[in-house]
Amino acid sequence: MTARTADDEVTVRDAHADEAAPVAELIHELARTANLESDVTAQQVRAYQELSDSGILVAQRGGRLVGALSWFVRPGLFHGGRWGCIDELIVTAPARGRGVGDALVTEALRRFEAAGCREAAVSTELDNDRAAALYRKHGLTDESRQLEKHF
Repeated sequence: MTARTADDEVTVRDAHADEAAPVAELIHELARTANLESDVTAQQVRAYQELSDSGILVAQRGGRLVGALSWFVRPGLFHGGRWGCIDELIVTAPARGRGVGDALVTEALRRFEAAGCREAAVSTELDNDRAAALYRKHGLTDESRQLEKHF
């Protein structure tokens, strides 16, 4: 998928196996924006890519990776069918606000629908109003609360 922005073109595609290290670095960048650390490694990214019902999309502009979105699909009982989840969405600081996240979310939702998913879900930090606005723009609504415990 290719989306045009005011400045230039954003291409969204599946991440290649040899892009595991740059994807891991994008996840580290995401963690730093929240003053956190991520232990993810390139090996873990490759393992995620090999799972049958998950994947990683990357956004490329001018030959450089400027964003990534990890996703998975799983069965669900409530809606009587599968559901898709946006796991992580990362856009590099210089590319934010330039259509990269929009292009990644558009492609993820397209894939969920094509896979027969009955629902799409995503969570974001409570103070990440920009991400929440992006997801709402794509028709996602505030329907539930996610609680976490880290080990």
